[in-house]
Amino acid sequence: MITKKLASITAVAAAAALSLTACSPSVSSDSGASASGSASGSASAGSSDSLRIGIKFDQPGLGFREGSNAPTGFDTDVARYVAQKLGVDEDKIEWVQTPSANRENALENGEVDMIFATYSITDARKERVDFAGPYFVAGQDLLVRTDETGITGPDDLDGKNLCSVTGSTSAQKIKDKFASGVNLVEQGGYAECVTYLESGQVDAVTTDDIILAGLAATDANKGKFKVVGNPFTTERYGVGIAKDSDRCEEINTAVKEMKDSGEWEKSLTKNTEGTGYEYDKELNSGKDAELEPCA
Repeated sequence: MITKKLASITAVAAAAALSLTACSPSVSSDSGASASGSASGSASAGSSDSLRIGIKFDQPGLGFREGSNAPTGFDTDVARYVAQKLGVDEDKIEWVQTPSANRENALENGEVDMIFATYSITDARKERVDFAGPYFVAGQDLLVRTDETGITGPDDLDGKNLCSVTGSTSAQKIKDKFASGVNLVEQGGYAECVTYLESGQVDAVTTDDIILAGLAATDANKGKFKVVGNPFTTERYGVGIAKDSDRCEEINTAVKEMKDSGEWEKSLTKNTEGTGYEYDKELNSGKDAELEPCA
């Protein structure tokens, strides 16, 4: 899609948010667009000049929102750019909290028109929804403390403690393929993993590189952590749309225009600043970055 001190109120609040949203249904947090109707056809079911966009509210640097503040992060920047190219102003966007477990349901039930939420394109998901994009190609990586020199990739984790969130397969993948002697530690959310990393209870955190970079880029974490920069999987982040949506071509065109204009790279830099993270230019310009064909 990548610590706070144990006594930090901010860390506790963030961890609680991660735990709660992981199992919550989609929650609308704006009144910029109608919440009724289906998610197909026009820019929004409720209006031809509004959109209901599903995002994460708990992923710093990608999709993050506190209270009624405007959401921030790379996913939301791409969503705004695409919406503008579709003729929808930002004040006509209704931001809908869309946890991972509820993304397909949100599209099928017409709760959202499109989703920008570190939503990897997979064949299994294509059975239920369609995708435009990808707008970013990520890879699984490791987050470590800034002064860590002994961990440069997954092969270095034998005998180390590795944190990931409950229900994720990323840590087990490392144990199965790279370091059978790694000790797996599960937490309810990535904020908790980062807390463990800062306190020394774990040696690394794993998930998609850009998610790790977003966590490291928060004001509370700047300068404390770094992304190793040795990705070992490929995750193509697409724009989720309903099966009967007619927006695929327009979204693909907008994504290409954002990349060509320089705004795409500008947003990436802004949202990962201070983490040492550098996106994989080869992945994001090669075959894996080719836009999905539209029906």
